Amino acid sequence: MATSMEYGAFMEKFILQPSSSPQNLPLNGLTFAIKDIFDVNGYVTGFGNPDWARTHLAATSTAPAVLAVLRGGATCVGTTIMDEMAYSINGENKHYGTPTNPCAPDRLPGGSSSGSAVAVGAMLADFSLGTDTGGSVRVPASYCGIFGFRPSHGVVSTSGVIPMAQSFDTVGWFARDPVILNRVGQVLLQLPDISPVRPTQVIIAEDCFKLLSIPSDRVTRVLVNAVDKIFGGNIVNYSNIGDCITNGVPSLKYFMRKEAANQEYQVESLAALSNALLLLQRFEFKNNHGEWVSTVKPDLGPDISERVWEALRTKEENIDICHLIKTELRAALTSLLGDFGILAVPTVPGPPPKLQTEATALETLGLRAFSLLSIAGVSGFCQVSIPLGMYDNLPVAVSLLAKHGSDGFLLNVVETLSGTLKEQLEIA
Repeated sequence: MATSMEYGAFMEKFILQPSSSPQNLPLNGLTFAIKDIFDVNGYVTGFGNPDWARTHLAATSTAPAVLAVLRGGATCVGTTIMDEMAYSINGENKHYGTPTNPCAPDRLPGGSSSGSAVAVGAMLADFSLGTDTGGSVRVPASYCGIFGFRPSHGVVSTSGVIPMAQSFDTVGWFARDPVILNRVGQVLLQLPDISPVRPTQVIIAEDCFKLLSIPSDRVTRVLVNAVDKIFGGNIVNYSNIGDCITNGVPSLKYFMRKEAANQEYQVESLAALSNALLLLQRFEFKNNHGEWVSTVKPDLGPDISERVWEALRTKEENIDICHLIKTELRAALTSLLGDFGILAVPTVPGPPPKLQTEATALETLGLRAFSLLSIAGVSGFCQVSIPLGMYDNLPVAVSLLAKHGSDGFLLNVVETLSGTLKEQLEIA
C-alpha cells in the first residue's frame, strides 16, 4: 500500500520516460500521473475495481492522450486511485482506500479522479490526467485547491480510455500552476501558440452563486475585481443563467419537476438539466458495462453498487430528448456568450464534505453539485476550476466556461488572470 507521504494517491508507481529527447519540448522536466482508466502498454487498466482488473488483460497499446504528453517531454510516475467504474464524485474507494485531501485531510478529496487530483495537490506530480464525465476533474480540483480543466467535448482523444458515458466523457487535467495547466493544454489540444484574446464579456451567473453555501461575494468580488483590473470593468455582466436555459432549451420541459421549483437550493432548469444528464449517463453506462456487471457481479462499494444497478435498470425512454437538449443548450449558450464571452459559476455548491459523511447526505450534495456541473457537461463547453484560497480553512473555487472549441482562449484567460486573482485574495 502507498505510504502516508504519498497521501494514498497511487495505485502503482512506475516510470515512463518521454518518448523523444526532452530538450526544447513544452513539458520538459515535468512529471505527471494518470488515472487508472487510461491504457498503458503492458499494464492492466484497473477502472478502480479489483474484479475489473482480474477479468481484463494487460493493455497492448498506450492511450493517445498519455502518448501526447510523453512526446511533449513529460515523465509519467504512475497510475492513481479512482472511484470504482468512475461512478462517483466523492473520491472514496472501498478496495484501495480514499486518497487524503492535502488541503483538508478530514474531508473527501472528490472523485472520480481522486488520486490524480491528490497527486498534484500533494506535490507528488507537476500535473496529472483524469477524466470528467459528470464532474470527475472539476470536483476534485475544487476540493483539493488546484486547477482542473475539462476540455470541450470531443477535442481530446478518449481512445484507450475506458468509456463511462460517451456523450459526456472527456480527458481532463490538473495542475497547481496555471502556466503548466496551459502548457499541458497546448500539447493535448495540439494548439498553435496564440496571443491571449481579451474576453468580450464575463457573465456572472447570479442564480448559480445563490446556490453556494458560503457567502457568494467571497467568490464573485475576487473574480470581478481581478477582471476589472486586467480587462476593464465594462465587460462584467450579471445574468440568471437558469432563465436563459429555460427559454433556449424547450425540450427541457420533459425533465422539469414541479417539486424542485420551491426548493431554495435549486434552479429549476438546472435541476432538469442534471436529470437529463444523469439519465443519458445511466443509459450509456448500461450499454458499455451492463453485460460485464451482470456476468461478473463485481464487489462494489455500497453507493457505487446502488448507482450501477440503477443504471442497469434504465429504459430507453426520453434518450432522444436528452440528445436534443444537448444540441439546444449548446446553441443557447453559444448565442449568449459569443466567440469570446465567459460564464462564471461556482464549481461546486460548497466545501468538500467530511470523511464518513452519511450516504444520503452525500447524495443530496451530489445532486446540488450536478445542477452546476451539468452546464458544461450537457453543452460540451470547456470549463476550468480555479482555486480561490480558503474560507473557514476549507478550499474555495470558481469556474469559468467558454464556448465549445475555445479551450486555448480559456486557458490563456486563466493564465492572464491568475496573478491578479492572487493579489485580490490577499486584499480580501
